[in-house]
Amino acid sequence: MRTVIGSAALALAFAPALAQQSPYAEYQRMARESAPVELFELAGEEAWKKKQGPKNVSLEQCDLGQGPGVLKGAYASLPRYFKDTDRVMDLETRLLHCMMTLQGRSREEATKRVFGNADNASEMEVLSAYIAGHSHGMPMRPGTSHAKEKAAYQLGQKLFFHRAGSWDFSCASCHGEEDKRIRMSGLPVLYKPQVARPLIATWPAYRVSNSQFKTMQWRMNDCYRQMRMPEPMFGSEAMVSLVHFLTVTAQGEPYRGPAIKR
Repeated sequence: MRTVIGSAALALAFAPALAQQSPYAEYQRMARESAPVELFELAGEEAWKKKQGPKNVSLEQCDLGQGPGVLKGAYASLPRYFKDTDRVMDLETRLLHCMMTLQGRSREEATKRVFGNADNASEMEVLSAYIAGHSHGMPMRPGTSHAKEKAAYQLGQKLFFHRAGSWDFSCASCHGEEDKRIRMSGLPVLYKPQVARPLIATWPAYRVSNSQFKTMQWRMNDCYRQMRMPEPMFGSEAMVSLVHFLTVTAQGEPYRGPAIKR
């Protein structure tokens, strides 16, 4: 009897602590132990150094904002204004620019397959994994001082709250109010810095649910798909501005990706 009572008392004593543990947090911990992010980074390194296109050169001299070929801290400083294109660019848009200018590839060829699948990740996805990995632990510092950076932030903010499409949805329809969920996943209020920081600082990421590595532009595209809106053009000003708004909201957070997502 004492054993039964003692066990029950012990269970009651630990009940508050167990109740505070998130099943999703435990799921993430278990997934991290076997997530193959490093494999995508290795594939990205190969793609970065691969000579291709009409000019038969690699991307190793691509300037991502820190100087030609410099990868350390590059992702943590994007999106930002680039003088040579006179526009704000995120990682994927800048990579596309380098593919076209350094390698001589057409936009059509370079964007023919920007989103891969579980069997075959795209070039853009593995490059994103490789480059983002060089910013791990560094604070996120997207550009905010140039006039076009300020304009991009303002446009991204407007797009976040803009309702459109057949369902009259906006980003804020899901990510603008407290205590919303889709199945087991909470819907964070992404215009609040304290909420955006730990989330934006982990993209791009490997998604366990479909065994695929995904980029930020894919995340934007998939949200637009779920809002029943037309698919955005890859690298468009609108998508870069939306990414810029979210990243500026999360600025200062140490980058912890590439990470894993549900």
